[in-house]
Amino acid sequence: MNSVLPGATRTEALAAGQPPAVVTQIAAQNPLRRLGEPDDIADIVAFLASDAARSLTGQTVHAGGGLF
Repeated sequence: MNSVLPGATRTEALAAGQPPAVVTQIAAQNPLRRLGEPDDIADIVAFLASDAARSLTGQTVHAGGGLF
């Protein structure tokens, strides 16, 4: 079984739970200088579910853009 460990991702929950200045600060700390998008995580999950990842087992994919 594989898993995906997303970092700070732009979601309604993040927007509702944090002031905009905090969200901007989190994005600035990320080496990619942005928050992850839900599609970023979905692409990784789709890859892991595809035949292209058939040899990957027991892996955790860190999808935090380098922050985590």
